[in-house]
Amino acid sequence: MVRSTIFGLLFYTTTVLFLVFGSPFFFTPRSWAMAALKVHARTELWLLKHIVGLDFEVRGLDKLPKGPCLVASKHQSAWETFALIPLFRDPALLMKRELFWIPLHGWFSYKFRMIPVDRDAGPTALRRMLHAAEDRIKAGREIIIFPEGTRRPPGAPPAYKTGIVLLYNALKVPCVPVALNSGYFWPRRSWRRKPGTVVVEVLDPIPPGLPKAEFLKRLQDAIETASARLLAEAKAKDEAR
Repeated sequence: MVRSTIFGLLFYTTTVLFLVFGSPFFFTPRSWAMAALKVHARTELWLLKHIVGLDFEVRGLDKLPKGPCLVASKHQSAWETFALIPLFRDPALLMKRELFWIPLHGWFSYKFRMIPVDRDAGPTALRRMLHAAEDRIKAGREIIIFPEGTRRPPGAPPAYKTGIVLLYNALKVPCVPVALNSGYFWPRRSWRRKPGTVVVEVLDPIPPGLPKAEFLKRLQDAIETASARLLAEAKAKDEAR
């Protein structure tokens, strides 16, 4: 808990410092600002490793398409909200619109051209979201979405939303499932982080053009099966220590 507290304080402190001293990036090309965002993510991962003892491993990165794609990731923890960023060339995250209202953080989210999602604003907001996603795909970017919409505890029943199906149908690009076990080490709504190794696994891309029901079943089966395996792996290693 002491190490977790030290990391938590440093995490928020370094994030604020990056936002404040990174303000000149508002006036640079977006690619420069994205490079700084990746440096921030790597800094937090370094702090996690050396303070908490929490490292990470990525499997299957060679399965990522070379062009634009839709990335559907399991969401168990705050970890993946920053740690996934350096794994991709030029990612655009779908984010709750309220996050765009936060001073500096939200302004940079616009600079990065992330995609705001307003869940309660009806069809008009949905059309705006799809239009923004199409724009990012045309620019050759990867779009990252957490298809369950919010963090789910490891092992909890899946709760996939319709947004991932709408994006898949509209964008007509491969969808890459991503499994992970971050919630075992960094539980939601908890200050404590456990030492160990978070495993992120990039799974076989799902080609565009499948019927809605078939796509959703393939996506959910792939992510849930792999995430359950990674959770069991983390528990086994923990018990073997």
